[in-house]
Amino acid sequence: MNQRAHTTIDSPVGPLTLVATDGILCGLYMVEQRHRPGGEAFGQPDVTVFAEAIEQVHEYFAGRRTRFDVPMAFVGTQFQQRVWRALGEIPYGRKTSYGEIAEKIGSPAASRAVGAANGRNPIGVIIPCHRVVGSSGHLTGYGGGLERKQFLLDFERDVVSGRHLGHRLPVS
Repeated sequence: MNQRAHTTIDSPVGPLTLVATDGILCGLYMVEQRHRPGGEAFGQPDVTVFAEAIEQVHEYFAGRRTRFDVPMAFVGTQFQQRVWRALGEIPYGRKTSYGEIAEKIGSPAASRAVGAANGRNPIGVIIPCHRVVGSSGHLTGYGGGLERKQFLLDFERDVVSGRHLGHRLPVS
């Protein structure tokens, strides 16, 4: 069948486009995101299939959700899918390195390949690729831009510490 649908919602990091295939979430993209498919790949506008995902994204940005449980379908290579599943296991408010993800998936020499798969994560925010940093602890590339990555890390840190005050990414 492979019927695609999409909708766009507002968030503190700007508009987010949610994409579903046959009613299952397969994409969450920021504007100006590297590796974002062209709009023709998103299918027809249809908000009805996204009620649960939209609610969970809003709860996340309100500081009330630390884990997502919406059904998702990953479209990528087996290696990419292993990386994306491992990303989903990174605890809220924590950071890990590309090397640690490579170890976790049983490919200790593949930290660069993990970085490439991380950069192609099709379900941003929900699959928390923003929680992966360089081995030195410094921020490295992020498909949505380093400013958004820093924002998401600071946001989660503040929620964990009880300092969440309804953050919003500054508009440039």
